[in-house]
Amino acid sequence: MKIFAVGWNYPLHNKELKHNEVSAPTIFMKPDTALLRNNKPFYIPDFSSEIHYETEVVLRICKLGKNIAEQFAPRYYDAVGLGIDFTARDLQNRQKKVGGPWEISKAFDNSAVISEFIPIDMVQSATSLDFNLLLNGQEVQHGNTKDMIFSFNQIIAYISQFFTLKMGDLIYTGTPEGVGTIAINDHLQGFLENKPMFDFYVK
Repeated sequence: MKIFAVGWNYPLHNKELKHNEVSAPTIFMKPDTALLRNNKPFYIPDFSSEIHYETEVVLRICKLGKNIAEQFAPRYYDAVGLGIDFTARDLQNRQKKVGGPWEISKAFDNSAVISEFIPIDMVQSATSLDFNLLLNGQEVQHGNTKDMIFSFNQIIAYISQFFTLKMGDLIYTGTPEGVGTIAINDHLQGFLENKPMFDFYVK
């Protein structure tokens, strides 16, 4: 199983990070050891003093595919979930400064929160999914997939140029504005189309 993630896919998030618009999807990967399931607590790692939450809609791939055309991309995912791409922002900024890779800031253990999945035929529109994150009962992120720079179909077509997609692969599709730091005892709750998707604490 592979975990793909898309960076800089919402314009207002790019603005808050002072990042210029991108001409193609920015793709990075996480190992399966990054997954954090079943509302288990997230433990802040010792190597970072600035862990950020980034709430994202996640696609579940259901079919083997390579060089997938955009118009056929909907055939290759069967469900959507909600996740958090935890980012060690201090490490990421350090890596950016020296032109190094991001893995230590993005792919560490338990950095990819994942909810249960909703079958795609159970959602009204995959191109307009509303989602939000509550931090200690207050909304800190609110996004809609209609605001993505690159759509689900474009993301799948792009990734499949370089990597063969297999059943069970996951794609984190980017985060809207409002990212911020977490602290011990924080309570995080995620919703997709007003449906509770995850609910866990930071330790």
